[in-house]
Order: sequence, then C-alpha cells, then structure tokens
Amino acid sequence: MTDRFMLSRRQLLKTSAAGAALGLASASFPIGKAFAAAATVGFIYVGPKDDYGYNQAHAEGAAALKGIEGISIVEEENVPETVDVQKTMESMINLDGASLVFPTSFGYFDPHMLAMCTKFPDVQFRHCGGMWNKDKHPMNAGSYFGYIGMGQYLNGVVAGHTSKTKKLGFVAAKPIPQVLLNINSFLLGARSVDPTITCQVIFTGEWSLAVKEAEATNALVDQGADVITCHVDSPKVVVETAAGRGAFICGYHANQSPLAPEKYLTGAEWNWAKVYKMFVDDLVAGTPLPNFTRGGLADGFVKMSPLGPAVGEPARKQFDATLAEMMKGGFSVIKGPLKSNKGVVVATEGQAFAETAIELESMDYLVEGVVGSTA
Repeated sequence: MTDRFMLSRRQLLKTSAAGAALGLASASFPIGKAFAAAATVGFIYVGPKDDYGYNQAHAEGAAALKGIEGISIVEEENVPETVDVQKTMESMINLDGASLVFPTSFGYFDPHMLAMCTKFPDVQFRHCGGMWNKDKHPMNAGSYFGYIGMGQYLNGVVAGHTSKTKKLGFVAAKPIPQVLLNINSFLLGARSVDPTITCQVIFTGEWSLAVKEAEATNALVDQGADVITCHVDSPKVVVETAAGRGAFICGYHANQSPLAPEKYLTGAEWNWAKVYKMFVDDLVAGTPLPNFTRGGLADGFVKMSPLGPAVGEPARKQFDATLAEMMKGGFSVIKGPLKSNKGVVVATEGQAFAETAIELESMDYLVEGVVGSTA
C-alpha cells in the first residue's frame, strides 16, 4: 500500500462528517474486507521504515509475514504520537479489516491504543513496551518486548577490548527504565574487560532529534570517548558522526554496519520477525493471543550483528564465551556488589537480578562509572 493511499485514509477519518458521508464509521463497512485475506495485520511506525533503527527493525519483522498464506499486511509510517495514531488505527480496522494491530512506538499506548481497545473490543492490539497491566488495562490489549540489555552488555564487552582511552560514549533519548538498563549494561560489559572504564552519557530528550544527536556525539568524542553507542530511534546520525570523527561504533535496534563498515564493531538488534510470527500463528490457529510476551537472546527475540573487521581476537573470544553463557539462561547483568553513580547500593554481594526481574523494568539509576544524570 502506498504512502499516498495511507495518507488519504487518515485524511478521510479526520472529521466524523467525512467518515459518516463515506460510510466509514462502522467496522462492518465492506470495502477492503471484500478482498481481505484470512487475517489482516496492521503495523504503525513513528518514523520511516528505512531509518536504520527502531522503525526499520519492526518493518523487517512485518516483512517476514508477507509470505504467509492467508495473511495480509497493512503499514503506515511517520505517524506521530498524537491523536493521528488513533485515526490510523481506526482506518486500518474500518477500511482494511485489521483484526490485529501493532502500534509500535512507546507513546502510542496511553491514551491512544487504550482508547481504540475500548472502541473496538473485538480487535486485538499489542504494543511494543512494558506498560500493559492486567489489573487496569483491557484484555484485548497486551505488550511484547525483548531483553536487549543482554545485547548491550555484549556491545560493552567488545567496546571494552577496543577502547584505547577507556572512555565510552552513550547518546540516549530519555531516562526511562529500558534506556537506563541499556546504558548500565553497556558499561558493565566493558568493565568485565577493564573495571576502570567509564561511560559518559548525554540525553537528548527526544527519540528522534538529528541535530542534538550529532551534537551529543561530537561532544562525547571531544571528551575522549573512542567507542560510541546509543538508544535513539535511528542510530544513523550517531553512527555516521562518530565514524566521521574516527570513533568506533556499537549499533542498536538494527544492523548499521553498511553506514560505517570499518568502524562498526557489532550491535544489539531486535528480531521482531520471530515475535510477529508467534502472534500470527496464534491468530490463524484461533488461539488466544498472550497479553504479556518477553524473550531474550536464547528465545530469538534479540540477536547480535556480525563482529566487524576491527574486532580483535581477544574480544571475539570473550564475546563468544559470554554469548554462550547467555544462551544457556540465567545470566545476570545486574549483580552485586554494585552501586549507583550516586553511591547507593543497588545490589549486594551475592545478589543478582535475572533478565526477567521486575526490578529491572522499574530501573531508575545509573551504575557507578557512568558519568551523567537521570535528572
């Protein structure tokens, strides 16, 4: 489906009068459904599908469904986290007959997806993130996510071996728990190589803000960071800016190695194809969809980019050994003794938090050795 047609669908639903005049207000309207497959699945992205980041990772997952018999896919990109996403969801349901919708961006959940769950109780909605709660949210809603902190720990292992300055850099969007966990995991992976390594973090305040991402990357390199990673929607600017300054890169969300093939070390990637196939298999089989879905490297929800040409043999050996341990299960990134960068004990001697620990989903601290603030 072309962007032009998608835009026209959203425009049609901008006023109730237009919707009523065209007979689009009812989910029973036959247009689209007359030619629908056994099931139609909708995907909504906050940015472009080719952003080398968050949206591309989801789009690659959606693309993996397109060869499944009986499944029709509809997508819309560049949808802001406003009432516009409600219009897009409504359009996918009314015009395309979508029975399962994936609004993939963090800010789509509340109030937008929740409003659509109430309006369309027979449609299933699954959101990428950790915000669904069975005690207060509709049962036709749910959440899915991956334990990608493990991937950032592996990024850190390679970064720790590669860094000459012993200073790493991290460009982050917002200090929410998953971002903080990624920052902490990155440094702790590096400190498994050298406990003296530090990591400077700069928060841009937005998921996608190219100018600030470039400024932050340059500032980190200016302060001596020679390996950079990030948690923003599209790492493209960070990767290209860092490589242009001579720094090495650890990627995130998707594989950015084509952007800087000589400087790209490895990257923590989502494997949403695995997750989306699980949901679609249940949908086709008529099996109730799970409301809470999580998995890590061992489950195939997360994967690592191939190691780049700049990665030395000691780094490769520790990377492979650590990955093998993670694949066995039970590997803990956050374990004691460990303090926050404000001196507060966050894990005592012998204490370890599994990747499934509820404490990690409410993380509000940066570990000792991270230079930066959550404030």
